[in-house]
Amino acid sequence: MGNTLVRDIGILIARLGIGIVFLVHGLQKLTVWGQDGTAAAFDGMGIPAPAVSAFVATWLEILGGIALVAGLFVPAVGVLLFLQMLGAFAFVHGGNGLYVGDGGYELVLVLGVGSLLLAAVGAGGLSADRFLSRVRSRGAGVVTAA
Repeated sequence: MGNTLVRDIGILIARLGIGIVFLVHGLQKLTVWGQDGTAAAFDGMGIPAPAVSAFVATWLEILGGIALVAGLFVPAVGVLLFLQMLGAFAFVHGGNGLYVGDGGYELVLVLGVGSLLLAAVGAGGLSADRFLSRVRSRGAGVVTAA
């Protein structure tokens, strides 16, 4: 097993874990709390423009989670999810200490830096991004090494 395959498997596992957590949290906002309930919660936490913020957070988590799982647009999605977690840290969790049980930032930290790391390293070889780059390269007449 080559180093590239090990790297690609590691990135895939990270994308799946982080993507699933974001997806489930976004679906919770949509189906359990609803957009109105999420907006009310955001308002109570002092998040600016709570209705808009709730909509953006919900759909970024759902669509971003799906994109990470599929390995699609990972650098851009990773940055967006990092920025969302930075906002969650700044507006909600940062002053509560580390532990999530106390409303702290440990989950926000892990999801944020994990997303940023994925943005930096990309989707890896086992991803829609890699497949699409090969299709584009072949369509442009460029031969690439597999």
